[in-house]
This record gives sequence, C-alpha cells and structure tokens, in this order.
Amino acid sequence: MAAAAAAAAAATAAGSIAACAPGSAAAPRLSPSGSASAQEAGMCAAAKLTATCRARAPALTSQFRGTPVAWRQHGASKAEAMPRGSSGSRTNRVAVLAAAAVSTPTKSEKTTGVTGSVKTGMTMTEKILAKAAGKGRVSPGENVWVRADTLMTHDVCGPGTFGVFKKEFGPDAKVWDPERVVIIPDHYIFTADERANRNVDILRDFAREQNIKYFYDIVEKSDFRANPDYKGVCHVALAQEGHCRPGEVLFGTDSHTCTAGGFGQFASGIGNTDAGFILGTGKLLIKVPATMRFILDGEMPSYLLSKDLILQIIGEIGVAGATYRAMEFAGTTVDGMTIEDRMTLCNMVVEAGGKNGVVPADKTTFDYLEERTNVPFEVFRSDGDAQFHSEYRFDVSKIEPVVAMPHSPDNGALARECKDKKIDRAYIGSCTGGKTEDFMAAAKLMHSAGKRVVVPTFLVPATQKVWMDLYTQPVPGTGGKTCAEIFNEAGCDTPASPSCAACLGGPKDTYGRMNEPLVCISTTNRNFPGRMGHKDAQIYLASPYTAAASALTGFVTDPREFLC
Repeated sequence: MAAAAAAAAAATAAGSIAACAPGSAAAPRLSPSGSASAQEAGMCAAAKLTATCRARAPALTSQFRGTPVAWRQHGASKAEAMPRGSSGSRTNRVAVLAAAAVSTPTKSEKTTGVTGSVKTGMTMTEKILAKAAGKGRVSPGENVWVRADTLMTHDVCGPGTFGVFKKEFGPDAKVWDPERVVIIPDHYIFTADERANRNVDILRDFAREQNIKYFYDIVEKSDFRANPDYKGVCHVALAQEGHCRPGEVLFGTDSHTCTAGGFGQFASGIGNTDAGFILGTGKLLIKVPATMRFILDGEMPSYLLSKDLILQIIGEIGVAGATYRAMEFAGTTVDGMTIEDRMTLCNMVVEAGGKNGVVPADKTTFDYLEERTNVPFEVFRSDGDAQFHSEYRFDVSKIEPVVAMPHSPDNGALARECKDKKIDRAYIGSCTGGKTEDFMAAAKLMHSAGKRVVVPTFLVPATQKVWMDLYTQPVPGTGGKTCAEIFNEAGCDTPASPSCAACLGGPKDTYGRMNEPLVCISTTNRNFPGRMGHKDAQIYLASPYTAAASALTGFVTDPREFLC
C-alpha cells in the first residue's frame, strides 16, 4: 500500500495537494524536525504507511473564542491566545509558499534559563490527560495511568474484549462501572452470516450478565425500526446519545473513536487487550502525545465541506505524518463549523496516524449537548504558551475540492484534475460521511443539478435518527423537499438500514459491498485494497458534494460544475 501511495503525483498549485495525472512532478517535501513515536499495536494500518512526495502544510499560532462562564474552563484568555508577531515569537517562521493555500510548518522550541528548564503551559490534550491522571501537569512522552470516563465497544471487537476481560479477571468478574460501558452493534448487522450474527448475541449476553445500562440492541433485523434501542454507527450514535462531553476521556475498540474529539475531549481507539483491562479497572496506561496544531482560517467556499479539509491535511502531511500525536484544530473556519463538521475533521486524524483529534469546545458544543446530556463537564483550552510539536496554517478560501485516489487516504488530488477517472458506483455513508448534514449536502447538489444519477448510488444513513431526518427534514433551498424525495427523483437507491455497511467490506451479502473489481467514489474514510470488499476494487475518497456530482456524470467530478 505504501508503494501504491508513493506512486501518486504530487504537484502543488494554489493550495492543491497533487496533480491527478500519472507522472506529474512532485513538490518538495518540507518536514518539521523531530522524531515520531511508534503507533500503538492494534491501531489502524494507515499509521504504518510511509508517505512520500507530499507538500507539507502551514504554521500558525492559536486563536480561541471565549465560552460562557456557566462552564468551568481552563486555558488562555482571548488576548493571550492571539497570534504573535514574527518578532519575539515562540516559533520560528519559515518562508511561505507563494500562491499556495498552505504555508510550511514551524517547530515549537522550548527555552531554558539560568535555573534550568522553564515550565510552559499545556495543550488541551495534555490538560485533559493530566486531569484524568490526577496530576497537576503532564508532558509529551510521559507514561501516565488515566481514568476512563467511557469505554465503547461494538460487534466486531466486543467478543474479543470480553474474552480478554474474563481470562484476566476471572469468569465471574464484574466490570468496573456498568454505566460507563457503552456497547453498540453496528458493523455486520444486516447479514445472514452466522458468525456475524453470533457476535451480536455475545454482546447481548455480556450486557445482561454485567447489567450494562447503555446497550443499544437489535433483535428484529428485517425492520430496524422495530428496535427502538438500536442506533447504528457507534461514533455518530455516541454523539447523538450524549456520551461525548468536553474534558472527558473516551476509549473505544475502533480506530475512528477519535471522532468524538470534535466535542473537546480526548477520544482514541484501542485494541481488545487494552479494552479488556479497562473493563476490569477503569484505567489505562498511555503515553502523552505531542500536539500538532492546525489552524484553518478564511471563509469556507460554498463548494467545500469539512471532508475536503481533512483530505487536504492528510494529503499534505501523509498517512504517517501525525503518528502517535494529537491533532488540534482551531481558527476562524473551525469556529464557524457545526458539530458534525468538527466530527468529520477529527474522524480522519487516524488516517494520518494520529492518536487523537480535538477541537476546543464552545457555544456550538454546548448548544448541541444541552438536550442530550445533563452530566457536568469541564472545558479545557490550550494555554497561550503551550508547546506544540508543530503548527500549520491553511487559507481555506484557496482550497479546492479534493479526492484521495486509490489506494491510500494521502494519495490526494484535485477533483477537477481527475475528470477522466470513470466510476462504476457512488457510496454515501459511514461515520465520516453518513451524518444528516452529509446527506443534506448531497441532496442539495442533486437538486441544483436537476439530473439523474448514471451509476448505482448507495445511501447508508449512519443512525436511525439520520434515517428519519432524510424523510422528515426539508433541504434548505429546495422548496420543502426532503433528502429522500430528492434522492428518489435522482434515481438513487432507497436509503438503507443504518449501519457501517460496506465501509469495512463485511460478509458478501453486505449492502453496497464491492464483490467485483469495481471503481467507487465514496464518502468513507479508507481506500486500501479490499477495504470495501474486492481486493482489486478502487476507491476514491471524497466529500458528499463530490460524490454526488460524480454520481451524476459517471466520472470523478468537481462539484463546482453544479454548485457555481
């Protein structure tokens, strides 16, 4: 896979990641200094790939919004957090790439005085982990025992996690706190595969035995609506059910657990062994990650979505560019994002090798949580003098719609430069691209185009709530039409039962799975060989706008053809 990714062209122009045509000249790679720690065992394969021929992204200092005094918060004041000038700056500035949307990264430098090392502030990730460890401060590279606020598992990893727990703590052992364990069947649900079905049975048996409060069960699979407890994709369900809260520590047996970082919390995927240990103790020994900060400023163009931004970032730093580091997102663009936008950003940090992604909590966060949880939470922000591994700046107004070509999330290209790439199908769904706003975006474009799709277009809502939204919420600017009505008029497949479906391939009868060597444009998060089924299939990762536009033409298509 690394070889395939390295073969991609990487010419940059006006903030682009790479040219699509094979043989394009590669842009010089600009790397911040410093070595990366090895990624934890059991984490996604993306962290193990070697990325080459990519332009690095830019440097920036932080700028934060204030938050209501009703929530306890820690961190720099707005004045303290304003970007500093080049004179006396705590980071060394480097030359800005001319006419580019990004500038090269800077490496933070710690200073020393005559009395030795000078203590500096902490990043928000460090503050959250310090609180969970019961310590006044922690530093990158330090190993600390942290208390888990929530542990999530699902049907793929739950059985193995429970096996580890019973082996190590005894067959009659009880979990440390049955109200802090969340069990969500979501991956291989709507299938006749006996082993997949047995996994869900194991979840049910364990939940009953341990009196787990938050088990979102499904029994009647012929009609998911007959199961009021069933939710769907775990990462979206966690948010909708109020399990994501600022300042907390969330571990999950899924690499995209980092999605919850969009709420201003530490959220990270772990393996079955670690999860089994947490079940018995409520704690985990982890290494504090260094933090890379990404500042996105500027007005978001009408044809861009947050998926374009994270694909841009991954294309710039590579699939190993953030190995075992926190990725913190800030800036005026992020300030204006919805919760679902922020979830998308954090969702794919693991595709860059990241340990976790995080966005500072603000009024947008509080408004979302108001009707979903009454659990008190604490808000943390990075200090004005916090030390970052590196900082990057993006001028979002100059970014164009992006795709990740086969077979790696960092094999980036501009959508407009891939217009000759024929596709066989389109897929809109997953924890990355199956949220309500993702479908709203796709429906908006299709309605604007007034055309019918020319390739099979699969629609997989992430959760029951998203599925209901498709049939009940009007799409703005369409005269009151719902997503379902627009998709039906455009000739798309009927929205499927909410689940992960073909994002992880699954049994051969999984909805949307590629059982042949087809070419698919998808709003999912990975495009490695075999990821969505057949090992010779090809996957182009894209935003819902780009996926919808491509479904209408049969080729990878820049959404500006229909939106501008």
